[in-house]
Amino acid sequence: MGLQTTFHAPGSGADFLGMRKSRAGSTEIVYDDGGNQRLVWRVSEGAGDQVIADALQAAVGAQKVLACLYAELKKRAIEIERI
Repeated sequence: MGLQTTFHAPGSGADFLGMRKSRAGSTEIVYDDGGNQRLVWRVSEGAGDQVIADALQAAVGAQKVLACLYAELKKRAIEIERI
């Protein structure tokens, strides 16, 4: 499976963001709020792993992690598809 990168919200935040490779070789982003919500997106081809990791790291430190994640991905022109 290869690459896995994970980030947890600082302090008492339960938010988790991770990046992984699927069995098919595509990059996926995983979000979990520690209770009610788990979301997985497939990342479009062409986005570099370091660029994605930078977006995840910026988002996980925000108060509204999901909103910030979407903004960071858009800022970097990274397209995602929910799976």
